Amino acid sequence: MSRSPGKSQSRRRHVVGHRLVLSPEETTRILGLPATTIARTWLDLAAMLTLEELIVLGDQIVSEHQRSFGPRRLALVPLAELQRFIEGKSGIAHLSRSRKALGYLRVGVDSPPETRLRLMLQQDPQLPEFVPNVAICDAAGEPQVWADLGCREFRTCLEYDGAHHLTPEQQAKDHHRDLLAAELGWVQVKISRNDLLQGAGWVGAKVRRGLVLAGWVPPQ
Repeated sequence: MSRSPGKSQSRRRHVVGHRLVLSPEETTRILGLPATTIARTWLDLAAMLTLEELIVLGDQIVSEHQRSFGPRRLALVPLAELQRFIEGKSGIAHLSRSRKALGYLRVGVDSPPETRLRLMLQQDPQLPEFVPNVAICDAAGEPQVWADLGCREFRTCLEYDGAHHLTPEQQAKDHHRDLLAAELGWVQVKISRNDLLQGAGWVGAKVRRGLVLAGWVPPQ
């Protein structure tokens, strides 16, 4: 719980008191109770989260997309708005971590594992960049498959298969998607939770195999 400087600090069981100077744009009301905005909360969480955790959360905050299927997803805070908010701050101890995290945020991410996968790949400077929510189109330019992560230069896409992919219904949809991606000339690499648990080296090697199949030549 936070209060303005000059006011007594909160003293309640299971409550940690803080003093903050907040501008009107940093406060809102939820169910009638005062609270910090999403952008300010993300900034404050930089003092408690690791850089990776802050990026994972940030990706979910700025995520937005409109596909040829399913409902449109709107950002809780658009990336440009979050950038303006963070860049306009000064004199906050953990501000540097927030600004560093901003550079890693990408729009269009659907789940935390997708963010962690992307961050693992970025640990290998030789790999090309994979961006979220890539549309794989047919000859007419119409999207046929939406990839979790994709590299257009080498027509390689990555799909994170979580637990929901194990149901018969989802497996049937996935098989159809896999065939479409192959027909459109893309190499698809599936990444599981167990792959992520093996670490960046394992995941990077698996992605490299897919890239090589698509014509990528590792830098010497």
